[in-house]
Amino acid sequence: MTAPMPVSLTVNGEQVDAHVLPRLNLADFLREHLQLTGTHVGCEHGVCGACTVRVNGDIVRSCLLLAVQAHGAAVETIEGLSDSGEIADLQSAFCNRNALQCGFCTPGMLMAAQDLLTHEPAPDRERIREHLSGNYCRCTGYQAIVDAVEATVRLRNAPAQGGQAS
Repeated sequence: MTAPMPVSLTVNGEQVDAHVLPRLNLADFLREHLQLTGTHVGCEHGVCGACTVRVNGDIVRSCLLLAVQAHGAAVETIEGLSDSGEIADLQSAFCNRNALQCGFCTPGMLMAAQDLLTHEPAPDRERIREHLSGNYCRCTGYQAIVDAVEATVRLRNAPAQGGQAS
């Protein structure tokens, strides 16, 4: 039997120290050990994007990363981005544009969309589609999701007017 290994990382700005089995993936660590259940587990093969989180500023599939591989890293989950207000406008646009139905893909979509907007403040619809293509949605058909991201782009690039994404 394999013994648990120590892991120390920062999750949503808070230091976390734990002992985990070497084969435990980061998604399960976040969900089961830290009760951060916004990170969803879908395919468990890194294909669907439901488990997307940021590790040291880059989005990754947390089902493919072992918790011990995140030792010393800064991990940000959908809860962290939401609680900080970083994606409030994006969340509002998703609601306003009906860009979510069952909600299973939404955390990963929001993580991927924010990643795009962080690196490219004014992507066009084709670039939005391309960046989100690694995140599956079985309910919306993607049109409303692209509309929501595009609305957020317009809002973020508009002169300060204090408005909401629509």
